[in-house]
Amino acid sequence: MKLKRGDRVTLDIVDTAEKDQWFGRTRDNIGVFVRGQTAVGDVVEAEVFKSRKSHVYAHLIDVTTPSSFRQDPVCSHFGSCGGCKWQHIAYAEQRRLKHAMVVAALSRIGGFEQPDVDNAVAAEQVTGYRNKVEFSFSDSRFLTGDEIASGAETFAKPKTFALGFHAPRNFYKVVDIDWCHLATEATNTVLDCVKRFALKHKLPAYTVRNHTGFLRHLMVRHAARTGELMVNLVTATHDAGITADLLALLQAETDGGVHTFVNNITARKGDVSTGEREVVVYGSGQITELLAGCRFRISANSFFQTNTHQAEKLVAMVLEDVGSRADAVVYDLYCGAGSLSLPIAPHCRKLLGIDCVEAAISDAVGNASLNDVGNCQFEVANLNQAPDLMATFETFGLPDTVVTDPPRAGMNPKALSVVLRLRPSRIVYVSCNPVSLARDAGTLCRGGDYRLARVRPIDMFPYTNHIETVALLERTTT
Repeated sequence: MKLKRGDRVTLDIVDTAEKDQWFGRTRDNIGVFVRGQTAVGDVVEAEVFKSRKSHVYAHLIDVTTPSSFRQDPVCSHFGSCGGCKWQHIAYAEQRRLKHAMVVAALSRIGGFEQPDVDNAVAAEQVTGYRNKVEFSFSDSRFLTGDEIASGAETFAKPKTFALGFHAPRNFYKVVDIDWCHLATEATNTVLDCVKRFALKHKLPAYTVRNHTGFLRHLMVRHAARTGELMVNLVTATHDAGITADLLALLQAETDGGVHTFVNNITARKGDVSTGEREVVVYGSGQITELLAGCRFRISANSFFQTNTHQAEKLVAMVLEDVGSRADAVVYDLYCGAGSLSLPIAPHCRKLLGIDCVEAAISDAVGNASLNDVGNCQFEVANLNQAPDLMATFETFGLPDTVVTDPPRAGMNPKALSVVLRLRPSRIVYVSCNPVSLARDAGTLCRGGDYRLARVRPIDMFPYTNHIETVALLERTTT
């Protein structure tokens, strides 16, 4: 039986799938990819919207028999918001699914037979754990199903303003968020304050349709250990009067809790939250966080792990895989503000940190000085430009161990070739994406020079379908 667009089918949901989908099977054993808030063990009704020779795709219509792994979501925005998508799944099941995702990626994409993967390390805090949250402004608020069904002309919230998160697979519309359960209370206070200020002063939200409007993004960093709070308002232009007035309101509503307020300004047409220039409205433009016995100064556009509590466990894993050798040379690729570099530094002779973001390297240099770490050298460099880097590598000394913590997309093939040319004894690969980890680990091991020695997932992102993984690759040849 061939399924076609518009067909309604009954499915048993048996697994997760890519791109926020789930995988189900019909009574005739036809595999179907399903969009919607479902769970393994559900029996659902779904409607086919695309049918190909190899794949069938459907929208969830109804859950006829709920899975035993279900729970009640904590958030009123669940189902509309494009943020956390697994609030309806019990936490133990979330961890099981994430472990299975890593195993499946390494097997299917990396080509590793029966990879030995540890169980995902649990988070002790499943809400309020994010130390950084980025909200988007939009002139097109996502309307709920109830609002659309009402046929009303006006609603409790304006249709032409929203501050929150993009609706799933929707580039234009933003779900207006009242309270984010993954963010801290202080972050939610800032969210509410900025929203009320923008509406009171009729500040126009940026629209990606015609590239007009003033307000683009709101990014809030709230350090878990020090409590320092950064507000970064991303706008199309700088208005000193508006930012001064907003700062005064923020300080009043947080009892003076804002440590620094910066304004990133960008005229770029893409949906970006970093500016071509930055105005420090108040404070130093940085906040300080404590991690693994080190102090870190973090600027608006620097990378830092978003879950400080779980990052402590992550650093401990990396240190265990790197080992401790007084004569060792370590490279930290995509080093960011040095959150891995500085804890590693006492366990080696010297360390070279590399990142293509100048602000991140500036923070890393400052953090090394702040912690009296003298055996680290940090360089702004693009790992995709191997010929320009080899001279630096040879001057510094070739590495015994390479630590790499790339963006979600993983490492460019040119960057992977650089690592293979360096021939370190160990590669410690930190990844927030099992697919890119599997692809890159497969590339590194394909020639037989390396083997996948250990894989340890750690749940940095409860209630979401994301999983962090620390993988150790060991060289097998001399």
